[in-house]
Amino acid sequence: MRFQLLGPLSITDGPDTVVLQPSKPTSLLAALLLHANGVVSAEHLQRAIWGEEQPVTAKAALQTCVLRLRRLFTKHGVTETPIEAVPGGYRITAGAQTLDLISFRERVRQAADLAHSPQSELHTLKDALSLWQGSLLANVRSDVLHRDEVPRLTEERLRTVERVCDLELGLGRCGEALVALWSETRANPGYERFYEQLIEALYRTGRQTEALAEYRRVKEYLLEELGVDPSPGLRRLELAILRGEDLGPSDGALQRQGGSVGVAAGVGAGAGAGVAAGVASGPGPGPDEATDAVAPRPTAPRHGGGPLLVGEDPSLVVPVPAVPSFTGRAVEVAAMVDRLTTPGDEAATVLVSGAPGIGKSALAHHVAHLVRDSFPAGRLLVRMVHPDGVPRRAADAAAAVAAALRDQEPGARALLVLDDVVDADQVRPLLPTGPGGAAIITSRMGLAGLIATHGGWVHRLSPLDEEDAYHLLLGALGAERVRPEEAAARRIADLCGHFPLALRIIAARLLTRPGLGLADGVGWLENDPLARLTLADSPRLSVQRVLSGALDRLDPHLAEAFVRVGSLPGKAIEAADGAEALGVSEDAAEEALERLADAGFLEEGPPGPYRVHELLRVYARRAAHHAIDLPTERV
Repeated sequence: MRFQLLGPLSITDGPDTVVLQPSKPTSLLAALLLHANGVVSAEHLQRAIWGEEQPVTAKAALQTCVLRLRRLFTKHGVTETPIEAVPGGYRITAGAQTLDLISFRERVRQAADLAHSPQSELHTLKDALSLWQGSLLANVRSDVLHRDEVPRLTEERLRTVERVCDLELGLGRCGEALVALWSETRANPGYERFYEQLIEALYRTGRQTEALAEYRRVKEYLLEELGVDPSPGLRRLELAILRGEDLGPSDGALQRQGGSVGVAAGVGAGAGAGVAAGVASGPGPGPDEATDAVAPRPTAPRHGGGPLLVGEDPSLVVPVPAVPSFTGRAVEVAAMVDRLTTPGDEAATVLVSGAPGIGKSALAHHVAHLVRDSFPAGRLLVRMVHPDGVPRRAADAAAAVAAALRDQEPGARALLVLDDVVDADQVRPLLPTGPGGAAIITSRMGLAGLIATHGGWVHRLSPLDEEDAYHLLLGALGAERVRPEEAAARRIADLCGHFPLALRIIAARLLTRPGLGLADGVGWLENDPLARLTLADSPRLSVQRVLSGALDRLDPHLAEAFVRVGSLPGKAIEAADGAEALGVSEDAAEEALERLADAGFLEEGPPGPYRVHELLRVYARRAAHHAIDLPTERV
């Protein structure tokens, strides 16, 4: 059993993870774990739970909260990390095996002892950073902890990332450094050292224009937002670039001469240009070392081809699978095929967005197979989240794609299908940038910022129309079974809300019961469609599970807003309805509704009103009925 603080607060037991929902016991546990093995005063715990203005019953309520937390431990089998009442407060005991924060700090200390070996230090620090799993304490509603503790922990991570980038630059691995630096500079615009490293890495890979553009970007930000000039280090770097000076080796650098840096030896005239944030000619590793600039060294053979990389997940990058009996989306299919196969001066990027279960991945996979002749280097599916729903790091994805493409012929085009992207920063380093490159992105989010900065075409999916939903069942179940009961088949499609995921699940259930008539299936499904749209032998493949997982990705306040507005009667939701349900102003309600629409939980009107799909409405009402403290969800 292990606690995870470096992300949403959760408890893991082997492959299972319980993500704790926002509650007072969750805030209490976070406050204790942040000071594990030490006594945390009752006063501090009370502030962490209730804030600076505490109720008069806070002391007694704290004891009740501790009791609830102990019961939660019992429920989830936590026995090795007891909560002790000690004079003056409480204490929780944990070690590196039971708390990720302690493990992170131990690995950072170990790395410091390896300063004589940059390779070993780098590997140990990356291992430490892999423990960070998303937004820090995202499910802990404590203003005190977010004000006092989160900045301190964030600073620890930033210092570690800075050291990793220094080591990568010193080892001549500018490509690897760029992957992290693109994201870090955008997420932490006031952290000037990251901009120094980014500009240096760009210049060392021959991208002088981009390096100067980044300098202007940070200079403008510092002047407009903070009223200060760039640091002396940044100004010296700009002057060196303008003069075209040789920066010389970074501290401890491994000097390499000549050649060009490129993913998969320059695959696709742009197909890999954004991959691993480093396809450019100029100073950098030679051809024999090109793979070192974007990926760890190979250690063991991969079954069926290519080397397996250190720390690589073999399920991250795979060939795009076929989609059996794909039906509908004729307009989207035709447009996507045309955009991916028509030659142009820029890379082709297509975004497919929409609600959970709406069929984004199926459409992307189907189109990828239709255009296979245009991409002789292959069509690669890049899974941007782990099976448990945790987003993958852009650096890991970039390294895996680089490894998958490294043996391709120069100039061969490859298509990347970046599946289930969580946010724009996760995918920017992977996007192709030159002619011939192509990528299909699927995401529940609208990713408008990505389209604004990188261009591309957007297909926002709605449920299938009545005929397409019927023909999906026809193709999956066979005409001999569907034609005699066409009315029942259409009723099943209606009960599934014309959602492709729901239709696939019910089709699979009916296929495993060949003696069950479709009319009987209608009666069985009508009783509780949300509960019945699941597969007994594959519990993760269920409409309710998919919706729960999608809701878990949202900010807890936004998730709660969906449960409230999604439970409203009627199909149309105006800003005034949202304001009444959420107890906020109409402007604030409209912002929440817009964010829910962007995340796929509401269907946009435009300009209004918003609408809730019936399956999502059933889910919201069930969640509202059962949620007292919003129960924990096992993922």
